[in-house]
Amino acid sequence: MKLITAVLLVLVLAACSSSDKTRQPNKIAIVVSTLNNPWFVFLAETAAKKAKELGYESKIFDSQNNTALESDHFENAIAAGYDAILFNPTDAAGSVASVTKAKKAGVAVFCMDREINSKDAAASQILSDSYSACIELGKLFVKSLNQKGNYVELLGIVSDNNTWNRSKGFHSVVDNYPGLKMVAQQSADFDRNKAMEVMESILQAHPDIDGVFCGNDAMAMGAYQALVAAGKADKVKVYGFDGAEDAINSIKEGKLTATAMQFPKVIAELAATYADEFFKGKTDFPKKLPIPVEVVTTENIDKFIAYGKKD
Repeated sequence: MKLITAVLLVLVLAACSSSDKTRQPNKIAIVVSTLNNPWFVFLAETAAKKAKELGYESKIFDSQNNTALESDHFENAIAAGYDAILFNPTDAAGSVASVTKAKKAGVAVFCMDREINSKDAAASQILSDSYSACIELGKLFVKSLNQKGNYVELLGIVSDNNTWNRSKGFHSVVDNYPGLKMVAQQSADFDRNKAMEVMESILQAHPDIDGVFCGNDAMAMGAYQALVAAGKADKVKVYGFDGAEDAINSIKEGKLTATAMQFPKVIAELAATYADEFFKGKTDFPKKLPIPVEVVTTENIDKFIAYGKKD
């Protein structure tokens, strides 16, 4: 009789333990490429804030632009019982393996801003429409340079599809004007300090330039610093992309010529909302969702704030 009672007690305790486990709230991991860029800090913090509003615990992981570290973050998140990952990838191709591993573990991944080269590994990819935005930037660039002059292009991380979507959109316009000559095209990895160094080097070889097109605002600010040091800032049109705070302020001050405003708040909040819907049983999400981007210049700067539009 005592043995039967003991067995029943063990079964009851096991059932309670199982029940407690099922009652544990879902958790969301937020894995971003780098926290060394204020744009990505805003993206990550906005996602965390929205997750909290929806009732979920979340944690931000910084991959430091390192795919190996990113892979470790995924393994740790899966092992720690995170149920969804809001993901800003480091590498379009190299990040696919981590997303696939999460999917096999039943963890939904929602890509934010950057995409991976897989159509079905992620539950959804929420991406800025970089190509279309850079068509508009290209038109403005051509107009501001009066269809002629020498220019430089600073590319972002070469393994990021955003780098090439922005460059291709820009060149789809600018390459139609033979009076515009690209004298240098070089990667600065979306990094402000590297952009300043790259621009300084380019200016030594090509001191007479009229414009600089940069794949993000951090590089635009770095390029502008180099131009200031060379005494050329007032003669060269500098274009960025993102809508970061320092770029918006620089346009107001007449330093940068223009940028393209992404909407990280929209992207991050939508990714968190999708995770919430996933927890509630939804499985059908748009595989790729483009978010419109708007060009910002001195003419419309009063409509914008850092990372978005004024209410």
